[in-house]
Amino acid sequence: MTTTHADIAAAEEEAPAFYLKEEHHPEGSTMLGFWIYIMSDCLIFAVLFATYAVLGRSYAAGPSPADLFDLSVVAINTSMLLLSSITYGFAMLMMEKNNTKATLLWLAVTGLFGAAFVGLELNEFYHLIQEGAGPQRSAFLSSFFTLVGTHGLHVTVGIIWLITLMIQVGQRGLIAENKRRLMCLSMFWHFLDVVWIGVFSFVYLMGVLG
Repeated sequence: MTTTHADIAAAEEEAPAFYLKEEHHPEGSTMLGFWIYIMSDCLIFAVLFATYAVLGRSYAAGPSPADLFDLSVVAINTSMLLLSSITYGFAMLMMEKNNTKATLLWLAVTGLFGAAFVGLELNEFYHLIQEGAGPQRSAFLSSFFTLVGTHGLHVTVGIIWLITLMIQVGQRGLIAENKRRLMCLSMFWHFLDVVWIGVFSFVYLMGVLG
């Protein structure tokens, strides 16, 4: 039996499709995936806070929070992160107006505040270790360095991510993909802000005044 072109075309139309014609990374799935990541990070910090709650008073005859922490320095460090969150908000407002230069400017300011925060935190760690209050000194200090250090590592990753997005925005402008990435970083940055408020209140403030 002879197969005609019409028969081949009909067979191709009836064959199941093994690929999707829509875009591979729709915006809704990207944001949902990032929310799931944020929730997983919430679990990590919840475990670290719980660990500190259990071990935070195990000083092993060593220094206590009141002996080590300077609230004035911690307050300055906190203000750096809070200001970075505000400036990131300004960047998002400029993004909505499709103002590329202003968006990049506010992102740069945000990165500087974030870098100042990390620098002050590293300086605090350095002085604590120099005073013999390193993470191996007691369970309190082990849980403190782990909790605060994990947060600082997140901020460092956020700064690297911020620089990467600034390069992408500078090269390709405020296209839909870059806007979506900036929105994801915004969620991440504000999440770190909220976590730090918990660290400041629970670790530093309660440790010194409690």
